[in-house]
Amino acid sequence: MATSAAHSEAPAGSAPAPARPEAGFVFGSVRALLRLEGLAALAVATAIYARLGFSWPSFALFFLAPDLAMLAYLAGPRAGAFAYNLVHTYALAIALTVAGFFAGAPAATACGLIFIAHIGFDRALGYGLKYPTGFGDTHLDRIGRA
Repeated sequence: MATSAAHSEAPAGSAPAPARPEAGFVFGSVRALLRLEGLAALAVATAIYARLGFSWPSFALFFLAPDLAMLAYLAGPRAGAFAYNLVHTYALAIALTVAGFFAGAPAATACGLIFIAHIGFDRALGYGLKYPTGFGDTHLDRIGRA
């Protein structure tokens, strides 16, 4: 849907409208809230990990493991985005955590919590899910923008 210039101007006497982001990216307070949400996920997952007494060397060793999915970019941006998003989605990480907890599989619970912490860390830094147009195109912003 095209927006005319008249729609982008603020009415007389009101504050100007915020600048519009490029299609597909969040901005302003919404972006800040998503980053804060990531920080909260990182903090909660790390606190639960600590409370359950899991290994800190394992946490350090596996914290960046989800980023190995970036290797799928060697097969192209569409495959790369699919693989990256698969392991950077809270749904899969939470399912692994809950399944591990209820199945009495502490290794699965620990892995799920590490994945949640990693995803939260990425989101807090502004790294989002990837679009198939290229590694730098994320739902939060374009990585490497000037």
